[in-house]
Amino acid sequence: MKPPFHLPDRLSRVLGSACALLTLVLSTTMPAQAQPPRLSAVEPAVQTAQTHRFTLANGMTVIVRPDRRSPTAAHMLWVRVGSVDEVDGTSGVAHVLEHMMFKGTPDLKPGEFSRRVAALGGRDNAFTSRDATAYHQQVPVGQLEAVMRLEADRFARNQWPDDEFTREIQVVKEERRQRTEESPRARMFEAFNAMVFQAHPYRRPIIGWMSDLDAMTPDDVRAFYRQWYTPSNAALVVVGDVDVDRVRALAQELYGHLPARASPARKPRDEPAQAGPRRMEYRAAVEQGMVVLGWKAPRWQGGETGDDQDALALTVLAAVLDGYPGARLERALVQGSGLGGKRIADSAGASYGLMGRGPQLFVLSAVPARGVTADMASAALKSEVARIAREGITDAELQRVKTQWTAGEIYKLDSIFNQARELGSYWVNGLDVDAGERLLARLQGVTSEQVQSVAQRLFGDDGLNTAVLVPDPTRREIPAAPGGPRPALTRH
Repeated sequence: MKPPFHLPDRLSRVLGSACALLTLVLSTTMPAQAQPPRLSAVEPAVQTAQTHRFTLANGMTVIVRPDRRSPTAAHMLWVRVGSVDEVDGTSGVAHVLEHMMFKGTPDLKPGEFSRRVAALGGRDNAFTSRDATAYHQQVPVGQLEAVMRLEADRFARNQWPDDEFTREIQVVKEERRQRTEESPRARMFEAFNAMVFQAHPYRRPIIGWMSDLDAMTPDDVRAFYRQWYTPSNAALVVVGDVDVDRVRALAQELYGHLPARASPARKPRDEPAQAGPRRMEYRAAVEQGMVVLGWKAPRWQGGETGDDQDALALTVLAAVLDGYPGARLERALVQGSGLGGKRIADSAGASYGLMGRGPQLFVLSAVPARGVTADMASAALKSEVARIAREGITDAELQRVKTQWTAGEIYKLDSIFNQARELGSYWVNGLDVDAGERLLARLQGVTSEQVQSVAQRLFGDDGLNTAVLVPDPTRREIPAAPGGPRPALTRH
């Protein structure tokens, strides 16, 4: 449960903790004989030294970043829709749609999309998060036009027969069994998440509840596709050895003719203020228990508000606690330098979301060592935050995490896919293409006093959520499948 520290991969949290699962995809069907209207691209809205962003007349965003270091291109299509946009009774539909997006168009048979990308010398996949769905390919730059045509076709004309859905929904349910139901920790995190968020749709698992998957119909998925896969709700991101004007012309040719259509209005679904601690126990046939503490926390929205400043300070706090080998939680709980030198945990970690379309969580976790109770581990975790609230952090700690951020930003540029993913995640969160540079600059400006202040203010018991995984040998694990051979998982 201890992730390596990095400058948060700004949407992949999306897929955050052990209970957060997988991928969705959708599209919008367009009559095959429709006469395309004459539309022209709007002038660039944002342009930095490296990155260009412009908007087609139908509302679709196009983001291009040239990177000449290798003759390849990363191509991503983002749709601003994820599990947060689902409604009760159809949880998991975004992820199911992601699977179905690979099942064909009027001109492509099921599975043919990926076969054609492979024939072009590329690779492809997709993912779903709470906040977005993204489809991505990496190809030799000479094949960029071909892959853009493939992606534009399925965005506009995804279709499949009912029997394809009947087969694929079994694959999705098997995915849920393997990734969640056969993992006691994943089941606990899923239940924890449902306890933390009571009104906000983040309470639902990305892959969906099994009862909703059982009841899902092909028309549920088609309706979700028609509802959300609109040009104004999508962004095309291209990074690599490309010409900006050429990508812009291709985007206009392939996507610009799609009819402009408004996405449904998103109603606010705010989480009520928590007015007291919440605690749950999850009993399972495990050898080791676990304790998880979580507090809802503000997210960074690119501004200068108090919440924006707190979000940056929380990022530093998570790094000081668990951002590198020998960080505070490891020293105090695992190596035994705290609480009288007693070893408290076999592992301990801290994480924080930083960005998203909804409220974020600051999470502490520990796997208690032999002879240590969950309450003792919980107290030890809280004591490390309380210590920072009293004493602050050292200049050396602060400088260390800032140095890591700078290095991480440099290493990130080695991957054109990571660049495309980051640019898309900024768009999903309503930020400009220069958000990465601004974020790094503002993180560099965080002071030890700000970190101490958030430690003092944001970790009270009234907002605390606690989950305890309790070893219980009398529990029987959930059977893997209701009988018969298990379907193979797709690679998405």
